[in-house]
Amino acid sequence: MSGIGVTIGQRPTNLRQRAVKALWTAVWLVYLSAPVSDLLHGGHPAGVRALGWLGLAVFVTWYMLLVFRAGRVDRPAPVLGSLGVLAAQSALLALTLGREWLVLFVYVSIASGAALPSRLSRWTVPGACALMTAVAFAVPDGRGLLWGLLVPAALGGFAMTGVRELIRTTVALREARATVARLAANEERLRLARDLHDLLGHSLSVITLKSELAGRMLPDHPDRAARQVADIEQVSRQALVDVREAVTGYRRLRLAGELDGARVALRAAGVVPALPDPAGLGDAPEDAESALAWALREAVTNVVRHSGARRCTVDVVRRQTLDGPVLELSVEDDGTGGSSSIPGNGLRGLGERLAAVGGTLDAGPVRHGFRLTARVPVETAAEPGRKGGAA
Repeated sequence: MSGIGVTIGQRPTNLRQRAVKALWTAVWLVYLSAPVSDLLHGGHPAGVRALGWLGLAVFVTWYMLLVFRAGRVDRPAPVLGSLGVLAAQSALLALTLGREWLVLFVYVSIASGAALPSRLSRWTVPGACALMTAVAFAVPDGRGLLWGLLVPAALGGFAMTGVRELIRTTVALREARATVARLAANEERLRLARDLHDLLGHSLSVITLKSELAGRMLPDHPDRAARQVADIEQVSRQALVDVREAVTGYRRLRLAGELDGARVALRAAGVVPALPDPAGLGDAPEDAESALAWALREAVTNVVRHSGARRCTVDVVRRQTLDGPVLELSVEDDGTGGSSSIPGNGLRGLGERLAAVGGTLDAGPVRHGFRLTARVPVETAAEPGRKGGAA
């Protein structure tokens, strides 16, 4: 049925849909039975009847074109001209053939409501009714039909104005819905890209470092190399689990778990870690803690990859600011911070992640290394412990 029906606000896209719309439009031509009856039984001369049939055919064709293409004309001037021709033709036929032809003004009113914007149709519909009234007073016995035609003309014209606005609103809503769906898809792709970067970047860095370490140990210390290989297997398995969770949208990092992972990664890279005790971190809102956990993972990954540091210090503290309490994570190393001054994809993604929970990110060189500071607002959080000694 989707190939046959035409919903409101949707233009026909194939021949069958055009035929259905034309049929529905033509149904309302049944009210032209009065002019047809007048041509058949009105006693007009043959020449007059022929001209009457021709005028009626031209009127119906012009009317169908206007109504069928309602909403497709960008410029109203040609539509106004066409409606003027219809109105003049209706007046001429009514004045020459009789009062039965006054019904044509009802179709003029409906066509103006269907084909013109509401700012114009609110004037053209009353104008068509006024013209019909003037012609009815000029046609013999026209007053008898006037009151029976004025109401359908006014109601039909303004009803079509409402239908046109409904179509316009429906089209706008459909376009807005498509835009929202497209933006949601883009946001989801960005989230997945950010998660995969953070997850795989950290895990692959640890795997690379441990692989290099195992390669150096293998000739002289095969037992220690075997332990490194076992760690590689464990990290790779955890990375696979993390990726699956990220893809399904349930990835929630915990700060305590990331501190343990940071300790392993830093030691594997030959960096002395100075980390807080995970047991003393206290409670924090889930979103805030997850955002800081991602910040810690990205910071440690950058230390391992780029810094060339010998020591890395991590602090997690709760501070009171003018905007309310915040949970602050700082990661500082004594390395060079890398050769590029342009933030990478990881830091850009991290900034977006923190901004989503109302947090902020500061990252840059300090006197003896590089520091990353991430802050997230918290409603209630126990005072976390200060950094512990190097573990």
